[in-house]
Amino acid sequence: MSAAAVPPEQVLEHLEVFQAIANANSGNRASGTSGYRASVDYVLGRLRAAGYAPRVQDFSFPFFLELSPATVSAGGTQLPAEDVAVMSYSGSGTVTAPVQAVGMTGEPGAGTSGCKAEDFDGFRAGNVALLRRGTCAFAVKAANAQAAGASAVLIVNTGLPGQEGVLDGTLGGPGAVTIPVVGLSYAAGTALLGGGEVTVTTETVSESRETTNVLVETGTGDPERTVMVGAHLDSVPEGPGINDNASGSAGILAIAEALAGTQTENNVRFAWWGAEELGLRGSQHYVDDLKANDPAALEAIALYLNFDMIASPNHGRFVYDGDASAFGPEDGSVPAPAGSAAIEAAFHEHFGSVGLASGETEFSGRSDYGPFIAEGVPAGGLFTGAEGIKTVEQAALFGGRAGVGYDFCYHGSCDDLSNVDVRALDEMTDAASAVVLRFANSTLDLEEEGRQLRSVMAPVPAATVDQGHGPSNAAEEKQVS
Repeated sequence: MSAAAVPPEQVLEHLEVFQAIANANSGNRASGTSGYRASVDYVLGRLRAAGYAPRVQDFSFPFFLELSPATVSAGGTQLPAEDVAVMSYSGSGTVTAPVQAVGMTGEPGAGTSGCKAEDFDGFRAGNVALLRRGTCAFAVKAANAQAAGASAVLIVNTGLPGQEGVLDGTLGGPGAVTIPVVGLSYAAGTALLGGGEVTVTTETVSESRETTNVLVETGTGDPERTVMVGAHLDSVPEGPGINDNASGSAGILAIAEALAGTQTENNVRFAWWGAEELGLRGSQHYVDDLKANDPAALEAIALYLNFDMIASPNHGRFVYDGDASAFGPEDGSVPAPAGSAAIEAAFHEHFGSVGLASGETEFSGRSDYGPFIAEGVPAGGLFTGAEGIKTVEQAALFGGRAGVGYDFCYHGSCDDLSNVDVRALDEMTDAASAVVLRFANSTLDLEEEGRQLRSVMAPVPAATVDQGHGPSNAAEEKQVS
């Protein structure tokens, strides 16, 4: 197999099928839905047709879906939509009752409001609790309010710099809180301090559901040096997810098809992850399962390559910054295991060999490589950009428009086939296939980097080496407190 062995029309064919699946299933392919199950079935069918014996790995995950936007009305007037946001895993319902503030004033600042059961001494059961953000998790505040008899909970932002807008939060998981829980902007929340009747409406689904990872391997090379290649298969509920991340899923599916029957020095394992959009659930489950039940198999993973969004309409050709030359902790980057720099170099070398400019993106842990690097597995991959804004310098390097997002439809209903840059998709798939094949035949670059790093770091006591990692999917997660 070579990079040229992955026909661009085959990748587009996969994208067209994923779009058709979304069209036939409420417009999305989110984990826990019929659209995701159909996506899994398609990948399985293509792999079997290529001669593979794929397997599925089922797991449970916390599912949440907002069926319609939350609303809050006071004095017969509905608050502006931009001031109101349902908390993930909120209960569903419509409540009309007096609002009662608990431990908060109109002054800006975080507070302990609702963090202890005794905060609700004197709270009248049936009222809507008005609480202030601060000190403890939203789930704790909401659970204490529910235990005190609140019919709904409104949690107000602090009003401190950067925390004036609507509070977009999560309760962490389904089941514990069954009443409506809504975040408010500072201005909207403090306007309710005078009391009076409010109507709170949420329409949600909050429950545990089953979903699936799809796994397949070539089995022709050394299983003690497994090259792992992954992309998340699920979309957000808001749209079909064709760039995010049918693009990566289609790209590695075409690579797997091209690699079928090819003899390589190292084993190659492909993974299509479920529930990435809800906190890297699929890849985390996979790594946790190996760690608990087959640590030798985890140790045998020589590297992990991740492809999450590789066709953004206003794209850059970004490679994960495995050598920390461009980004550091102040940029949200986290330490990359030894070998990651060699992976980054391999991608840049490919782009240079075909006359294409490439840049770097922070090693933030926000995609499915996060659970792997947390266990010391070298990682890298490609990314064409999400909600970030393209700079003037990047526009000069890659083309496109400066001052606007890389993906105008990121996590939106318009992330469909029209949201894909076909040329970028072709270039990134070629780069992915070239690097997959390179490491499928040799991991000496990674091993040499590891030896050099161990030599340099040998005098340093292990306890002084920071092995921490950042929050998974940091730019996509909601606030928890």
